[in-house]
Amino acid sequence: MRLQILSDLHLETETFEAQPAPGAELLILAGDIDRGWDGLRPFAQWPVPVLFVPGNHEFDGRDVDQAAIELRAFCDSLGIRMLNRDTAVVTDDQGRRIRFCGTVRWSDFDLFGEAGRAKALRAGSYFQRVMGATRHGQPFDAESVRVLGLACRAWLERTLQESPQGRWDRTVAITHFAPSLRSADPRYGPQPTTASFCNSDDDLIPRADLWIHGHLHCRHDYLVSRPGLHASRVVCQARGLEKKGEANGFDPLRLFEV
Repeated sequence: MRLQILSDLHLETETFEAQPAPGAELLILAGDIDRGWDGLRPFAQWPVPVLFVPGNHEFDGRDVDQAAIELRAFCDSLGIRMLNRDTAVVTDDQGRRIRFCGTVRWSDFDLFGEAGRAKALRAGSYFQRVMGATRHGQPFDAESVRVLGLACRAWLERTLQESPQGRWDRTVAITHFAPSLRSADPRYGPQPTTASFCNSDDDLIPRADLWIHGHLHCRHDYLVSRPGLHASRVVCQARGLEKKGEANGFDPLRLFEV
């Protein structure tokens, strides 16, 4: 299946007009499209099916649980399939069934292990203050993010270990947050704040043929070996912010195959 992948468009501040990639069979939106959601509207008229996994900024200034319900309803009204701890099986033009497993996969702040968790949580508190979200009537702080992050991790682990039993031929994981330190932004290197962008899901990557993520404003395309099988591929196709030069070299029409 030929995929067009877009993430981190930040249309609440950025000027960018997405175009369908010639030859694509499916469009994947891997989060942070528009904190106000209106930036999703142009994808309602897309010529191929659209799968969308929300990013952290889709929840800015909102109650995260209520926002998930309302965002799903909004996507449904546009004909966009939102995946938030959900799966979808899509058949490609060769008859292969591709299973897509999508979740925000919030940070659990365990990127550097238990010993580094406290520093990671303290560093992450800055981003949560900027986000300004709530949950259960309380600020959606780093500890609250960790609770959701662990729930996302548990869901992914269960889902990715399921046997296909003839129901699908390949598996794609879609998360907004990155699954590995390998996806860290090389401009900043490993530091406590990196745990707000990357999780330590390296053990789960081999259970997927392709893992798509966003959140990091840089592109990645690397392989993770797995014994007896072709390597798993990890892709980040984030545009990022024009004023920071992050969009330089971004090719929105590039196709990725699974």
